[in-house]
Amino acid sequence: MERKDAVAQFESMYAAGLPPWVVAHPQQAIVDLESSGVIRGRVLDVGTGTGEHTILLARLGYAVIGVDLAPQAVQLAQDRAAGYGVTASFEVADVLAEPGVQALGEFDTVLDSALFHNLDAEDQARYLDVLTQILRPGGTLVILALAVGGNFGPEVSDQEIRSAFTRPGWSVEDIRTSGYTGALRPQARADRFGQPLGSEVTVPAWLALIRRS
Repeated sequence: MERKDAVAQFESMYAAGLPPWVVAHPQQAIVDLESSGVIRGRVLDVGTGTGEHTILLARLGYAVIGVDLAPQAVQLAQDRAAGYGVTASFEVADVLAEPGVQALGEFDTVLDSALFHNLDAEDQARYLDVLTQILRPGGTLVILALAVGGNFGPEVSDQEIRSAFTRPGWSVEDIRTSGYTGALRPQARADRFGQPLGSEVTVPAWLALIRRS
């Protein structure tokens, strides 16, 4: 997909109302991972959406920047952070575009919650090119991606994640089963799940820890 088309697509989804991935709290998988000490140093939250994970990490004292290609998402994230009384940094940036996030410097942790499963093979290769530039040696990429069978959005298998990171300098340290919580919007999605509009559901996901050597 052309990047201008991707921006337009996501902007239109925000213009139509809150997208299904917007919930009022961080993903439990990320909360638990932070408690385990995996997230460290300077953090980039790619595809931050309305900023739940950037806000969480900023509140805990991390040096973190949340980026999203949709300006409306970044505005909502800034408003949400202000509402919580949290000082958090957000930027409009497309991780697959130039100069994009490369202008933000290097990071020790990159957090990807619900971005990777939207990328086709070509975009995955471009994504890895960018990550190689911005993730410091020894740094960790965290991916939370929808697993096959949840019927909530684009899905990937664990093998697809492994295959994307076979390039020298990268190692998949762990891929475990997890869950991803989203909201049932629009009505057609709520009808498919047989639950009221706006209800939250948790669907199968993969949580992957990938090391940059």
